[in-house]
Amino acid sequence: MLAALGLLGFARDVRNAYRNLRFIRPNSRYWRKGAPDGQPIPPFPLRILVAGSPDIGWFLESGRRGAESIRACLERSGLDLTRVAPILDFGCGCGRVTRHWAGNRVEVHGSDVNPKLVAWCRGHLASATFAANGQLPPTAYDEGRFGFVYALSVFTHLPETLQDAWMQELRRVLRPGGHLLLTTHGAHYMDEFTEDERRRFRAGLLVVRRDDRPGSNVCGAYHPEAFVRERLAKGFSVVEFVPKGALGNPWQDCWLLQRE
Repeated sequence: MLAALGLLGFARDVRNAYRNLRFIRPNSRYWRKGAPDGQPIPPFPLRILVAGSPDIGWFLESGRRGAESIRACLERSGLDLTRVAPILDFGCGCGRVTRHWAGNRVEVHGSDVNPKLVAWCRGHLASATFAANGQLPPTAYDEGRFGFVYALSVFTHLPETLQDAWMQELRRVLRPGGHLLLTTHGAHYMDEFTEDERRRFRAGLLVVRRDDRPGSNVCGAYHPEAFVRERLAKGFSVVEFVPKGALGNPWQDCWLLQRE
C-alpha cells in the first residue's frame, strides 16, 4: 500500500516537474517512505498554494516550526495547549500546522476560505475538525467557542476592510480572556517598498498591494507596529510582539493578543 501511495505521489509531482526539476530528488524519499509523522502529504498543487513551494521537506518543516513558535509563545506567557483549548487554526490551508497538534489530546478545529483545502483536510487529517468559511464573516462557530485562535500569514493577504471585519469575528468566537496569535509583514519588508509605500508605512499606515485580489497570495498587506497596536488590535490587549518571530513564516512578525 505504501509503495502504491508513493507511486501516486510521484505521478502527481512529475506532471509539474518541468517547472520544478530541482525538487524531484529531495521529494523522492517522501514518496517512498511517507511523512515522518505518519500522516498523509498533500498533493503538489495544495503544497504550492499553502507553502509557496512544492518541496515536501519545507512543507513539513515550516509547519513544524510554526507549531513550535506557537507553543513557545504560549509558554512565555504561562500558557499551554491544554489550558487554551479548544483551538482554531484560522486559515488552516491543507493542515500545514494543524497536523502538528496530533497526539496532544486537545480539541482542534481548522477553517479556511478555500473549499478544496478544507476537503483535503477532512479526508486526510483525523485529529482535527475542519470547516469552510466565506471571504466575509461570520463563521459558523458559536460566540466564545475557543480559548485560542491563531492566524498564520492570513492578515498578510487581506485589505483593511476585511482585516477589520475578521478581527471582530475572531474576537467574537474567542471566550473572554482568550488569546489570538497572528503574524504580519513588518519592517523587514521596507526595502521592497516604493518611496510612497515607505512614507505610508513610516506614518503608521497599512500598506496593501493588489487589494482587488483579497485573500490570495497576490494581495500583500504590510503592518507597521503602530497600526497593529492602535487599530488592528482594538478590543484586545497586546501580550507579546516579536519582530520576525514567526519561524514557520520566515521574516513575519508574531503577535499574541488577549481578548479584553
